[in-house]
Amino acid sequence: MSGTSADGIDVALARISGAPPKLQARLLAHTAVNFPSAIREETLRVAEQRSVTAGELSQLNFRLGGVFADAVAAACRKFRVAPKSVALIGSHGQTIFHQGRPVKYLGAATASTLQIGEASIIAARTGITTVSDFRPADIAVGGQGAPLVPYADYLLYRDAKRGRVALNLGGIANITVIPAAAKPADVFAFDTGPANMVIDALVAHFTKGRQRFDKNARFAAQGRSNPAILDELLRDPYLQLSPPKSTGREYYGRDYAARLIALGRRHQAEPNDLIRAATISTALSIVDALNRFVLSKHKIAQLIVSGGGAQNPLILAQLSAALGGIEVMPSSKLGVPEDAKEAYAFALLAYETFHQRASNIPSATGAHRPAILGKISYAPPR
Repeated sequence: MSGTSADGIDVALARISGAPPKLQARLLAHTAVNFPSAIREETLRVAEQRSVTAGELSQLNFRLGGVFADAVAAACRKFRVAPKSVALIGSHGQTIFHQGRPVKYLGAATASTLQIGEASIIAARTGITTVSDFRPADIAVGGQGAPLVPYADYLLYRDAKRGRVALNLGGIANITVIPAAAKPADVFAFDTGPANMVIDALVAHFTKGRQRFDKNARFAAQGRSNPAILDELLRDPYLQLSPPKSTGREYYGRDYAARLIALGRRHQAEPNDLIRAATISTALSIVDALNRFVLSKHKIAQLIVSGGGAQNPLILAQLSAALGGIEVMPSSKLGVPEDAKEAYAFALLAYETFHQRASNIPSATGAHRPAILGKISYAPPR
């Protein structure tokens, strides 16, 4: 799994058997592998919709496939697992464009998404059949192609008595709502807005690239609150949209960060003030989404947090303070480490695809019907 922040490649090793509703899945190990810096920079440049030729995009697609294959090989060495004993790889790929809602394009309303990292390269170099490109099949049946992790959230966190919300704090924040005793059709999910992406961009800008994220919210903790900036951030049009909805770097990327920096100048905010505002607005936009779209309809007992932002104490403190009566807990308390869940989820999705079973949740993506997600790249014959 490589998320919208492109800050590394998460690899999870899982043992999976059976079929829903009796699917058996267990996370065995997980690790993270860094991107080569030049590849990360080019990936982010392309994802920010900067100028790129068809040839450059093709080259980056294949080069990333090699990087993902190297990440699998490194993980197998670390886990002391022979690649030939691995049956299947699920590769999310690197999102470089996502337009989940149809917009006019060349005379027709068109939605699209593009994840690169050539799966044929992964399958050939590892010798392991690879499932990739999960999102287009959902868009093809009227969905937004996101979020897809709710299928795994449902399998992992459904509870007969407690309503739960799974919150992932990656580059973008997204939630999966799993009411008590939920059936798949009862589950819904959406992207609430930005999470680490904007905070990381501000940190990289103000440290001139020396640091890429706000470890333990140290910068934000030194900042002062600026209500005017916070109010402006919480008036963002995306936050007002009703689900299903999804977003990404196209909306909350470099241009958004530049507008935020200009907003800080207008309000004479120090760098740490702006980082604090972005951090607190992340938490408050999640709380607002829960109040607006979830808590009026469902009783929720637990908020289960995963992703890199689960290590941000200021976000967690804000969530706990604003959601009295709801237990805010890390996903590791339920057996899945915070930085492993998304990679684990795509292992589950790949398993379902290989067995020709649908794994989108239409109530989460807005799809008209279930879809078998992904494309299979078979390993060369042994």
